[in-house]
Amino acid sequence: MTPIPERPVAVPRPVLGDPRAVPVIGTDAQLPPLPAQRLTPDFLRERLAQAAGRPPHLPGDGVWVGWGADRDPTSAGVLVPLRQDPAGLQVLLTRRTEHLRHHAGQISFPGGRSEPGDADVVATALREAQEEIGLDPALSEILGRMPVYTTVTRFQVTPVVALLPDALNLHPDPGEVAEVFQVPLAFLMNPAHHRHHQVTVEGQVRRFLSHAWSAPDGREYFIWGATAAMLRNLYHLLGD
Repeated sequence: MTPIPERPVAVPRPVLGDPRAVPVIGTDAQLPPLPAQRLTPDFLRERLAQAAGRPPHLPGDGVWVGWGADRDPTSAGVLVPLRQDPAGLQVLLTRRTEHLRHHAGQISFPGGRSEPGDADVVATALREAQEEIGLDPALSEILGRMPVYTTVTRFQVTPVVALLPDALNLHPDPGEVAEVFQVPLAFLMNPAHHRHHQVTVEGQVRRFLSHAWSAPDGREYFIWGATAAMLRNLYHLLGD
């Protein structure tokens, strides 16, 4: 009888602390920003239709050596909501409340793990968006799915890109979402704003991406980790 191999044991995940304090080791200013014609609903529809089955451009949002090897993959879906605006498409993002057990205060797309009643990951993303920010699923025109993104904690996340109307009446869940804000898609699709961070914590190298957004009203937002990496994947997908 062939012995069953032992399941790998995950290395304990070291505490990173404040990711905003991690040094920036470079940006991708040498890469071109996406031109305006690639940031339109029609182009997104066409390019996302071609993306089915393609692998993600990034393997994960960082490298915790040995972390997650003993975890079973978990399916998840997030909505990448693009609001139509005269100034150009705007990406809606959420800031999580500070009291949450996981990812407190972080910037993220609305979304979460798939539930048994979800027909597919699109249904997951729409359900989560309705629960988190009160977005009526009927207002979302699904433009397509991005390639699956696997996090270091073995979540297999499908970003679902949706086009929303200019006028929205959202009702964020105050227990989960501190605020909903928007960032111009053109800003996020400019690699000069894609910052690379690296730090060594307890002998383990941690690398991640971030985008620093200053809103017109002066508020500062630090977009990092999986959210920043999925936005980076969108840049590659639209720019190929």
